[in-house]
Order: sequence, then structure tokens, then C-alpha cells
Amino acid sequence: MRVLMFGWEFPPHIAGGLGTACYGLTRGLAKQNVDVKFVVPRAYGDENQRYARILNASDVEALYGANFGEDFWKQLTMIHIDSNLVPYIAPEEFMHESKSWQKDRTEVWRDVWKERYVFSGKYGANLMEEVARYALVAAQVARDLEGQFDVIHAHDWLTYYAGMAAKAVSGKPLVVHIHATQFDRSGDTSGPVYEIEKAGMNAADRVISVSHLTRRIVIEKYGIAPEKVVTVHNAVEFGTDGCEKLERGVDDKIVTFLGRITYQKGPDYFVEAAAKVLDRVPNVRFVMAGSGDMLHHVIRRVAKLGIADRFHFTGFLKGDEVQQMFALSDVYIMPSVSEPFGISPLEAMRSNVPVIISKQSGVAEVLKYAVKVDYWDVDAMADAIYGLITYPALSRMFIARGQEEVNTLKWDKAAGHVAAVYQSVL
Repeated sequence: MRVLMFGWEFPPHIAGGLGTACYGLTRGLAKQNVDVKFVVPRAYGDENQRYARILNASDVEALYGANFGEDFWKQLTMIHIDSNLVPYIAPEEFMHESKSWQKDRTEVWRDVWKERYVFSGKYGANLMEEVARYALVAAQVARDLEGQFDVIHAHDWLTYYAGMAAKAVSGKPLVVHIHATQFDRSGDTSGPVYEIEKAGMNAADRVISVSHLTRRIVIEKYGIAPEKVVTVHNAVEFGTDGCEKLERGVDDKIVTFLGRITYQKGPDYFVEAAAKVLDRVPNVRFVMAGSGDMLHHVIRRVAKLGIADRFHFTGFLKGDEVQQMFALSDVYIMPSVSEPFGISPLEAMRSNVPVIISKQSGVAEVLKYAVKVDYWDVDAMADAIYGLITYPALSRMFIARGQEEVNTLKWDKAAGHVAAVYQSVL
């Protein structure tokens, strides 16, 4: 089976869990004899291509006068573009031209504008522009690879228009993969991102959600038919058995939060729980590893609580830095308000670190040997931290049982389920 897959990032160049999940999945699919051509907006040349062929969208000459079908252009117009879609043409002129394409469209691809666009591949201010351009490039990729793929697979909202464009050009079935929703991130069911997510799910032949929690959101908040949505839980990469404990230079216990410092991840609840722990046990240090729009708010709250000398803010960590942080940690905590899955607790368990997770996370569905608390219950969160750092036998039990449990959560198994989804749409 041959799959044309669209993503936004791929290791070692990642900004979160999406790229990690994509790598683990492609590795598992390779063992299922699935040939994956993985398209990213920008490739750097050092990506691991052992399990998937990486295609760089920035190397593709896109036909900016191409026709994808009336329905696709209707969906595309909902994107707000802060800058010109085509160089030297004002937005008003572009709208005029796009209407002309719809009115006088032909089955022949017209080289109205043909150029390469160098994507940043980041999440900057021009993100919506890049999403739109990515769709145009995706159509060209699908045309260039005609007859070389059987299924299209698009990961998260950034690539849904790309998947839709490739489907419109090729007629091949589309599978969209939900790693997180706008509802998870903000609790909102409006705005351009929500509309893109909904359009992608409606256009797809199957929707893969990473947890039953996410599946319910897709059905209830996006109105997608239940029979169309399939749950495939994520897994953890089995490259190593975790890092050995490193010399820390301090005798204090270390409790780590690792993730985006945003509302969705619950960093403020972590801070409140930390203050309660420090009222009982003074020799504890708390690490917030990550960045996000709540960072300054969290720093101010830490200062106001008078616990700044017990907190360390590392900024965004990646690759070996993440593993080193786990190696320094005595407890890992993920207090997410709404977490579609959450791979980081599995990575922590692989590194012999006991974990505390919110009940409002998809990973809670597959873990037995993790302490589970409601994200808002800072007293229960503080009690869980206190127990794991105070009672060595309790910590050792969660480490041993957690290691056994996480060893069963393999990408090979997840990839088998995804391959079955592909078969179901062919």
C-alpha cells in the first residue's frame, strides 16, 4: 500500500508532540509494508528517511492558476490572508482572479503563475498564508505523483486543506488525523481554525482520533458522523530505555512540567499545587520546561506566591534535552485541562520517572500505573506529588509497573490499526 502523507514537522525539527507522533507512526507503517511519502512545508535534509521518503514542499513549483474544483475554492476563501497570496498582486486582485478561475475553469492546468515558495515551516504570524499555499503545493504534488499513491493522510488542521486539494486532484480517499482540536486549545467552536478542522473532517473518508475523549469531541462539537470516526491511541518511541540518572548538584527532589505553557496544558494549576507542596516539604524544586503565551503570567504568579527560588524556567527543550530533563526528574506531571492524548507521560515512564496526569487526557485511557487527578483539584495534585517524593516504596512501585505498562504501547500496534483504516477506505 502507498500513502501520500502531509504533516507540518518531522524530527529532528519539531515544536511539540505532532512531529514525534508522525515519526513513530511512519516507522510502524514501514513494518506493515506501507510505503509513505511524507510531505512537509520545509525539509532541512537531515530528517531520518529510513521509514518514509521526505518531500520538501519548498522545492515544488506550484501552479497558482490551477483548478481544484468549486467546493475547494469555497473552503479556501474562509482563510484570512494577512499578506499577498501571489507576489506583486494585491489581495483584491487575487480575489478577482480566483473568481475568474472558478467561472472559466478548465480541466487543463494553466501556468498562470508557477513558482517555488520557501515555507518557514514554523507557526508564525503568516501561518494562515502558509496553510493556503501548502494546499496549492499539495495539489501539484498529487499531480506529479499520479499513480504512485493509494491513500492521502493529513495530520492536524494545518494540513487539512492540503489533503483536500490532493483529493480533489487525484480522486484518492482522504484520511485526516486529529491530534488536537481547537476546542481542546480554547474551548471554542468558532473561528478560522475550527472551520478548517470541520471542513477537513467533512471532506475526509475517515477521521482518526488519538483517544476516545477526542472522538467524543469530534462527534459532539464538530457534528461528524460517529461511524466515520475511529480511535487509534498513540504510543511511545522505543529507541532507548531512557537515560541514566545524571548528577544534579542538589539534594532536592525535582518535579517537572514539560509542555507548552498555555491554557490547555494547565500550568497555573501546577503552580498552585507546587505552593501547597512547599508548605509541607521545603526541599523540592519545580521545573517548567516549555514556552507559551501564559509564561509571563505564570512567572508573575510564582513571584507573588513567594516561591520563585524553588522554580526553574528552562524554555523550550527538544531531543536529548528532553531526555536529560527526565533523567533529572523525580516526578513528572501533566495537569492538562484538555489533552487529546499526551505522549510525554509515556516518555517519562520510559525514563523511569513516575507520572501524574489529569483525568481529562486521552493517555489516561491507556495507563493504569499513573496517578490520575482532575486538573482543577490542586489539593489532590499536591497530595500526589507529596506521596511520590516522600515515600520511596510508592515511587519505586509506579516506576516498575509503569515501565512494564509502557512497554506494551508500541507504534507497531498503532500502525496496524491505521493500516486497517486505509484498507477500509479503499
